[in-house]
Amino acid sequence: MNRLCLPLGLDANDLNKLEQLIERKKPLQPREGVFSSGDPFSSIYAVRSGSIKSFCIDPDGREQVTGFYFPGEIFGWDGLANNQYQNTAIALETTSLCEIPYEQLDELGNSIPPIQKYLMKLISREINADQQLIALLAANSAQQKLASLLLSISDRLLQRKLSSTRILLPMSRGEISNYLGLTVETVSRVLGVFQRKKYLAVNKKEIEILDMQALRDLMLSTEEVE
Repeated sequence: MNRLCLPLGLDANDLNKLEQLIERKKPLQPREGVFSSGDPFSSIYAVRSGSIKSFCIDPDGREQVTGFYFPGEIFGWDGLANNQYQNTAIALETTSLCEIPYEQLDELGNSIPPIQKYLMKLISREINADQQLIALLAANSAQQKLASLLLSISDRLLQRKLSSTRILLPMSRGEISNYLGLTVETVSRVLGVFQRKKYLAVNKKEIEILDMQALRDLMLSTEEVE
């Protein structure tokens, strides 16, 4: 419970009520779906292990990646506004989830203030994540966009007490480029630059951040490194 960042400070009885809501789903296989755009909204989901990609289909029928979720993170909030999921969510690798029925969770929150407070906190995080995505896509350069993504993943792993410098990316270069609004060639080129500058060590999907400060400095710079 603590590892999944669920609310602390509950007594044994309240904790038991919350525990009874959570359904531990059988592991998803890579590319297996959690829900699809247009499905009725019923639950939010916590990632226990593995990773999830969310995406929508634009008017031209093209996939647009809208988010990546890692262990300890909760997704599915996009269905709350219109009572149906706006995005499609699939597993990027073998992934274990906890399903939390929202209506029952909301009712429980009305009677247990710490849970209600935590729900508001989670919704606030989702709003902040949307704002960060807008800022990320508005970044001036491809280098800033990729640096922002790597730093975001690093910070999120650190919050879960995982390594913030050694990252195994579950997504493909194509999914990264789609998310950032870049081409695959540009993503590969920028990774090459970061390697030459010794900001990163890259081995296929394994990335080690060697110079965290250099990536942070790049975010404030108006010029690209060569």
